[in-house]
Amino acid sequence: MTTTGLGSLPGDDIREWTRVVLDAVDIPFLPELPGRPYGDMVSRTIAVLAELAADLQPAGWRLTGGSDPRASLDQRRTRSVLQEDLDVLEELADGYTGPLKLQLTGPWTLASTVELPRGDKVLADYGARRDLAEALAHGLNEHVSEVRRRVPGVDLVVQLDEPGLPAVLAGAVPTASGWGKHRSVDGPGAVELLARVIDAAEPATTLVHCCAARPPVEVFTKAGAGGVAVDLSLLTELAWEQIAIAAEAGTTLYAGVLATTGAIPEPDRAAAPLIRRWRELGLDPELLKKVVITPACGLAAAPSPADARARLDLLRRIADVVAEAAESDL
Repeated sequence: MTTTGLGSLPGDDIREWTRVVLDAVDIPFLPELPGRPYGDMVSRTIAVLAELAADLQPAGWRLTGGSDPRASLDQRRTRSVLQEDLDVLEELADGYTGPLKLQLTGPWTLASTVELPRGDKVLADYGARRDLAEALAHGLNEHVSEVRRRVPGVDLVVQLDEPGLPAVLAGAVPTASGWGKHRSVDGPGAVELLARVIDAAEPATTLVHCCAARPPVEVFTKAGAGGVAVDLSLLTELAWEQIAIAAEAGTTLYAGVLATTGAIPEPDRAAAPLIRRWRELGLDPELLKKVVITPACGLAAAPSPADARARLDLLRRIADVVAEAAESDL
């Protein structure tokens, strides 16, 4: 059994958190620290965008309509923060071989978050959202190449965060006025842009993370994602059926079994919903061994760094419980 975190962590000490994740989980990851200026997942993604300029407004990130990366002081700052984080990773991961995960915001969540130069979301403009996805794809490809240069020997995993995609598909993203909703995007259209970004991550493997009651698993798998990360406590019956189909087709489930806040449970209790559902669906126990155990979502909302560290440390004990259950079912 394998464990990892989903990216975000509390506090602002990138050096300490990089040390922690290199030791605490089986798939270490580049930490995201939203408690720092320019440390959130959208700012991290703005840092890697190629050929598009953006600046930070009170309402959030906005494209400026220019292609000069020096057009925005805020964008240069995001890139500086990312480079500093990669410097720390390069130093502390010297000699490391094995999997390493990077996280970026996916194209649809980015399009429903970032604004056009004259207002409203990029989502509203078909051409603009394609340009944004292309810039993300190009920037992701360069980002993957840079990390591979800095930390030779790693097997990179790229996580695309798409919490906004269910609302995009449902036509539930509000317009700038607040009086209407943006038109829904159909499944094939959603697959097309997501696939463009996933393809750009090669040779890294990819997963898509979406904490929702009905994450669009079929969109993720058709776009070429090798894994899906979900919060198990939220899933509907239909979502579980889609996950079962995906798992049997070879997609890796990143199972969010551990709550990010509240009392820290015993390993048996945290593992129980995953084991029970696997048995109810009649899935192969061998496939259960391939599940990656994660927190339910990012840990930035944990009450303290110590609490977040305790939750990361608990993941391997939960994985042991799941592995024992899989063995007993064989």
